[in-house]
Amino acid sequence: MTPERLRELYGDVHERAAAKVITSFDDHCRQIIAHSTFLVLATSDGHTLDVSPKGDPAGFVTVESDTTLLLPDRPGNNRIDSLMNILAHPQVALLFLIPTVDETLRVNGTAEISEDPALCEQFQVNGRSPKTVVRINADEIYTHCGKAPMRGGLWKPETWPSQRPVATLLEMLRDHTAIPQERTDQEAVDDLYRNTLY
Repeated sequence: MTPERLRELYGDVHERAAAKVITSFDDHCRQIIAHSTFLVLATSDGHTLDVSPKGDPAGFVTVESDTTLLLPDRPGNNRIDSLMNILAHPQVALLFLIPTVDETLRVNGTAEISEDPALCEQFQVNGRSPKTVVRINADEIYTHCGKAPMRGGLWKPETWPSQRPVATLLEMLRDHTAIPQERTDQEAVDDLYRNTLY
């Protein structure tokens, strides 16, 4: 496959798609970010790639300026893949989602990590501050049409499975790690989340 062949297959970029890229957060972007409760952060160390889900109450990402965002890093499994990647290769991409809204917001830029206590305290939830805050300097900002969520029925309850279609997290961890688990039922998973969410 070549770039020329791909362009032959797909045709020219739609005019609006080419023109919609902006370099600062306007009112529309700010509204999407303010209402978003979930995003996906893509990073790379220059060799391998990683995508990491991030979620919190609406408004958890702050627009610091017309071109910068602040993203708190909440407790997780301490792999810190995204943070280590940012240190090695600061280019990042974000995809913001709002439940029930099919359109998304994409942001491409560069990131840096801060452990400044005053900055981290701004993002307290339940009295706990994140250990770090990621500052993203945006290079490209654009809305993305809702075709993929619509095709996937992401926000249509009638397309959702009536019961969980996959194993519980603890069942998967037991099988993937060979580390014995005392309990693997969903109630045990729910207890784990209750005790470690923030």
